[in-house]
Amino acid sequence: MIDIAAKVHDKFSIEFKVGFLVRRKREQSNFSINTWMFVPNSLDINSLTYDKNHFYRDVKSYIRLITPVFLLREISEGDAVPLKNLERVFHKTASEPTRTAIREYESQIKMFTAIFKSAIRNEVVHLLNNHIKDDMEYLITSYVESIRDILVKFRNLRRIINVPTISSEYLNYYFFADEYISNLVDQRTAYLVRFLQSKKNREYKKSIALLSSLWHEETAYRKEKGYISIDKDNPAKNREFIFRRSILKKYVESDLFLRARKKKDGVLVEQIYYSIAAGLSMVFATAVAFSFQMKYGNFTMPLFIALVISYMLKDRIKELMRYYFAHKRLNRYFDNKTEIGIKDTTIGWIKEGVDFISEEKVPREVMNLRSRSPLVEAENRITDEKIILYRKQVFLDRVEINRNSDYPIAGINDIMRFHLSRFMQKTDNPDEAIYYLDEEGESVEIYGEKVYYLNILMQLQFEDQIDYKRFRVAFTQAGIVRLEKLA
Repeated sequence: MIDIAAKVHDKFSIEFKVGFLVRRKREQSNFSINTWMFVPNSLDINSLTYDKNHFYRDVKSYIRLITPVFLLREISEGDAVPLKNLERVFHKTASEPTRTAIREYESQIKMFTAIFKSAIRNEVVHLLNNHIKDDMEYLITSYVESIRDILVKFRNLRRIINVPTISSEYLNYYFFADEYISNLVDQRTAYLVRFLQSKKNREYKKSIALLSSLWHEETAYRKEKGYISIDKDNPAKNREFIFRRSILKKYVESDLFLRARKKKDGVLVEQIYYSIAAGLSMVFATAVAFSFQMKYGNFTMPLFIALVISYMLKDRIKELMRYYFAHKRLNRYFDNKTEIGIKDTTIGWIKEGVDFISEEKVPREVMNLRSRSPLVEAENRITDEKIILYRKQVFLDRVEINRNSDYPIAGINDIMRFHLSRFMQKTDNPDEAIYYLDEEGESVEIYGEKVYYLNILMQLQFEDQIDYKRFRVAFTQAGIVRLEKLA
């Protein structure tokens, strides 16, 4: 299964989060994604002005494991796997602090924190989208009680590793996680309070009081531990809070990111093709030399001229054959192949390739989804859209994934950010003057946005399942205006 979510990442880039989910009953899974980008001709983006290197410089990818999914109450109740794993590793590391034990100790701390981050995020999203008012108080109470229970149990584990065998450096791994968890509780809870207050519903008074109590408890704890907190009158402190939170986030999530080794794909085949091209050109040159030698003999002027001409043509034939084979190769092979792994174990690979193609090579299903308006279709007959095809194939080995994780892993997330700065370089001014007459007959000048549209269509294929997605990016010279999901 392939799951995809798109959003505007910042003023000049969009983000696609693609989840490749492996089947539990299959040892190996193959996925395929074809992405067609329909680029307005006026942007002057074509094969001459925007080559493969430009495209890959504009794309930034992060490949990571999908965070194991737990509810907050699952983490807090009974024999919770994340907390039990932590307790087991803490005892082992305190008794035998070997390098291997320390690595596992740090890894389990990071994984627990990532699981908690995902759980509290999902819980808050559920609360924001809850439309059953009668359940809101129960859900808020469950949220507060679960978090309090998790915090108490997690912080009690500190006593296991607060021993002479664990140095302050290794103890800091725990405190980094504790500070980040505290940040999450602080910010998520304050956001929930703001959300409920905006509803101006008296029925939420008790829920707001519960959340506020949890927030004040955590604020007092942060002050006791010396963690940086938000201060509305201190911009420098708030700046430091955001910076430190960003660093902590990268630290605790680093264990989910996979090792990625990228290399050019199809190098051996490419060299074989080039060798064939060289051989064919040499066959031509040798055949010309032999035929003229047999007809005119050695050391004659016709033979000399034939040798010069055959040498000239040999190099041209070689280059033409190289060009022909290079384009034949593009249809079967990719530009890059990235091996992905957990630690030293390879769990799969990702292949990618990009090319400009003509409209005739776009599948009819995709063109139907593109559904140009009559006006755009008329313009396209004069100045045709340029079409970029970005191909990606993914292979995952579920056996190796399970062998290298203590948790059930559903698959991987490929987070791709596409920067559109180059697409905006030749756009017109973002605002254009337009005029109308007001009620009194006076001519009024106002300004409207000069918007350009980038249509993106995706074909997602897993086993026999094929699905299509369509997105449209609206942008001006000043940046991205919006990202729409149309299908």
